[in-house]
Amino acid sequence: MGRAKISLIGGGQIGGVLAQLCALRELGDVVLFDIVENMPQGKMLDIAEVARVDQFDVDLKGTNSYADIAGSDIVIVTAGLPRKPGMSRDDLLGVNAKIMKQVSEGIKEYAPDSFVIIISNPLDAMVTLCQKVTGFPPERIIGQAGVLDSNRFCSFIAWELGVSVRDVNAMVLGGHGDTMVPIVRYANVNGIPVMEQLVRKYGEAKAKEVMDAMVQRTKMAGGEVVKLLGNGSAFYSPASSAIAMAEAILRDQKRVLPCCALLKGEFGVDNYYVGVPCVLGAGGIEKIIEFELDAEEQAMFDNSVAAVKGLIDELPSILPDMADVLNS
Repeated sequence: MGRAKISLIGGGQIGGVLAQLCALRELGDVVLFDIVENMPQGKMLDIAEVARVDQFDVDLKGTNSYADIAGSDIVIVTAGLPRKPGMSRDDLLGVNAKIMKQVSEGIKEYAPDSFVIIISNPLDAMVTLCQKVTGFPPERIIGQAGVLDSNRFCSFIAWELGVSVRDVNAMVLGGHGDTMVPIVRYANVNGIPVMEQLVRKYGEAKAKEVMDAMVQRTKMAGGEVVKLLGNGSAFYSPASSAIAMAEAILRDQKRVLPCCALLKGEFGVDNYYVGVPCVLGAGGIEKIIEFELDAEEQAMFDNSVAAVKGLIDELPSILPDMADVLNS
């Protein structure tokens, strides 16, 4: 059986880290595409030249031609402008929608049987657009957001409690933006509720204050990195998060990961891409795991979905030639 083929669309910071992680984990042969001449070729040559040191045997190729993604098992899309300080993810909609349309057309033509993982922002709108352009089954078009947001939430909890992040479980649902919904009620350390630990440490009032601060930091975590970097946005963490999703599909791991998936009535949402817990395996999104939200969680989730709908509603005016498809 031959190696899997992974194509990365966008040779920027995230694309370079994705390529390196694919090689280090030997997930398959890797193609890095970018429109900038010679840049993806240079990055892939750089990574390929340490194969002896890092002990990997995969083929690495940089390209400026979509034709080279032919036969891909998985395509990971990072193409688009990154955020700058003061920008929200939503501010990128106009520019990145046009880029995503071109990328999706390339994927449809050259990699029609691939699974597609989208990282580009604003995430929920870009995943929706990619699915509309390609016409691929929804289980094969997936957005990376919840894995990253949830791991940020887990990190903040681990730092606060002084425990290994490996033992923290927490989940963030909803749109990948300022309205995302960290689910406090189920956050735990090896099954022990985080809020119970915080109450023991601080007392009830202070515990709520500390958790509220972690929730807010989770929602604004991407912006915090953007502000510190000054020029560009997070790249290590989104790349690792997408690789976890790709590995779950390629190795049929049946991982339960929060992903941006098309809902068909789950959580009270119909026909919108939103972050929810999914089983990822050889079939892509094999199952959406639904669970009961309490009244407060449902209200926050509905608010997040409304924000996603607002972005989707803007797409026809940005891409008027696609209005009929987008409204279908």
